[in-house]
Amino acid sequence: MHLDVQDLRNFYYRSTLGRAAQASIRGRLLEIWPGTKGLTVAGFGFAAPLLRPYLPEARRVMALMPGPQGVMQWPAGMPNVSVLCEETSWPIDTGRVDRLVVMHGLETSERPAKLLEECWRVLGPGGRAIFVVPNRAGLWARSDLTPFGFGRPYTLRQLEGQLRQHQFAIEQHTAALYRLPSHKRFWLKSGAMLEKMGRKLPAMLAGGVFMVEVSKQTHPQRGHMTRTKTPSRIRVLEGLSNPMPEPA
Repeated sequence: MHLDVQDLRNFYYRSTLGRAAQASIRGRLLEIWPGTKGLTVAGFGFAAPLLRPYLPEARRVMALMPGPQGVMQWPAGMPNVSVLCEETSWPIDTGRVDRLVVMHGLETSERPAKLLEECWRVLGPGGRAIFVVPNRAGLWARSDLTPFGFGRPYTLRQLEGQLRQHQFAIEQHTAALYRLPSHKRFWLKSGAMLEKMGRKLPAMLAGGVFMVEVSKQTHPQRGHMTRTKTPSRIRVLEGLSNPMPEPA
């Protein structure tokens, strides 16, 4: 079940907790991908809050938003790069994306297998993707006050296993959102301290979300390869007027 784009926008851009969540996840993303100069960057679901730092240097940035969720113009005050699309059929040529971010897309999808196939399709050689999903053991997945309380939460093993089944190679994983999912002033003020303390704990225990980076895995061709030499067109024509001698 996809959330409505208006609810997502209100959380990330109009609430203090949402802006803090945006900063926590985006900070982790920038640690993994500090630069995307000359690359094509795409986000699926509601990944727009994470993509803004890449707008100035990336070759192209696209925010893909699924039909059941709805779409909004993004980024504000700049030419629109958001696109409404089918969940499992994106308007992108095969192999065109260098970096892909999926947030509020996988856990809410009714066809996660088909969605992962589409993610694999659009990634080019050397392409990488980061999947951001709710941690089943975290507090954020247990609260419906935030978008991470909807859909299917994951354990780290479940997420990485599902990605491997769809020909992704796991590169690394981390976590974010160590603060409490509360709008109360005390917890909002304590958020920065909790984020700092949480980074020292194991990712699978403390973080509200997992972030798993993968690369596109391609299998080399198997078996013996043979070269077929195409006869020279010139030699074939010569043989019609000047028959070549029979082999001895």
